[in-house]
Amino acid sequence: MHGTPTSRNLHKRMSKTIQAVRGMNDTLPEDTAAWQYLEAVLRDVVHAYGYREIRLPVVEKTELFKRSIGEITDIVEKEMYTFEDRNGDSLTLRPEGTAGCVRACMEHGLLHNQVQRLWYAGPMFRHERPQKGRYRQFHQLGVEAFGMAGPDIDAEMIFMSARIWQRLGLGHAVLQLNSLGTLDARATYRAALVGYLRSRADELDEDSMRRLAGNPLRVLDSKNPAMQDVIGGAPSLADYLDDESRQHFDDLCSLLDAGGIRYELNPRLVRGLDYYSKTVFEWVTDQLGAQGTICAGGRFDGLVEYLGGRPTPAFGFAIGLERLQALLLAGDTPLPDSGPHFYLVLDGERGIRHGLVFAEALRTAEPRLRVQTNCGGGSFKSQFKRADRSGAAYALVIGDEEAAQQTVVIKPLRDATEQFAVPQQQLMERLRGMLKI
Repeated sequence: MHGTPTSRNLHKRMSKTIQAVRGMNDTLPEDTAAWQYLEAVLRDVVHAYGYREIRLPVVEKTELFKRSIGEITDIVEKEMYTFEDRNGDSLTLRPEGTAGCVRACMEHGLLHNQVQRLWYAGPMFRHERPQKGRYRQFHQLGVEAFGMAGPDIDAEMIFMSARIWQRLGLGHAVLQLNSLGTLDARATYRAALVGYLRSRADELDEDSMRRLAGNPLRVLDSKNPAMQDVIGGAPSLADYLDDESRQHFDDLCSLLDAGGIRYELNPRLVRGLDYYSKTVFEWVTDQLGAQGTICAGGRFDGLVEYLGGRPTPAFGFAIGLERLQALLLAGDTPLPDSGPHFYLVLDGERGIRHGLVFAEALRTAEPRLRVQTNCGGGSFKSQFKRADRSGAAYALVIGDEEAAQQTVVIKPLRDATEQFAVPQQQLMERLRGMLKI
């Protein structure tokens, strides 16, 4: 018997290879070196400024994002991964990190009569159309500071982001800068903008009409060519700045000038959410094709109060790591090799037993040394093929004879230099000299 049609179909379905969810990508071993280097540089820079890491849940209550991001936004309306758990609670895979960071600070009393400098990194989730540099699971570094109202913390954050580009050798990013004014000044501008947009309602596209009711500043972000004439005629936010905001922005620009940071003023650079105020900035580049943002930030003095806490000044930025990695790989910055320095080729019962123990002694004597030991047997020829594929610069060979004589044969793998034997008690000194460590 060959089974029923149902059982044959089930077997056919089960035999298909299961693939990753669209827009959620694997990072293979040959690609992880760039990620590790990028993460190490970012961690070094933020620590150099005295920022401490906070680790946050990937899943939060949906209400957190509805209140912080706003229900009339593309993220909440179209892009969030939201589901009910077994208790019937609505939960969401985080689409961004700031809301969760503020929630954690409030929940654990980190904002009461104190300042905080915090950073976090990890995956975020949005159901967008996947394209180069934009995926449904993507990664961000977020940096947030709480309790400091002056332009000095704004400047420090921008200095920090500029130092990241410097460390990574990315000299082509352009800083764009704007001020949204205080919350009161922004509210006045919002009313003027709504009045203007309503006067040209017959020229607005569908997205702009939808945003007009709850998030009108986002209309200024429209990339629709047909909307550019309307946007160009909109009231200028700069005309609505109050004295406090102007002074804050002038002082920030003065600090950036003193620090040698070049920037462009972009009066159309906005944040659509009502709790943003005063400084907003973006770093943009055209190295990935069309002009793209690799870092965006600003002052969000209203968010803590918006989520039920006490009024708390705050400033932060986020970096998209996939885009940053793409820039890194497209540039000239040499990436460190994370493969083994040496591949240990073993032969014979005594050689294998002695070699495995000897490799542990090498790693103990020099923690920076990366030694990959052959496991699973194999002839000398097959082991040297594995050694070559590992990327190691040298093979270390120990057979029964070398084990008995307490020697190791060093064979270069990347040039035609002859192999040579070294007494085991002298090996570590020779290896350090070869690797300059």
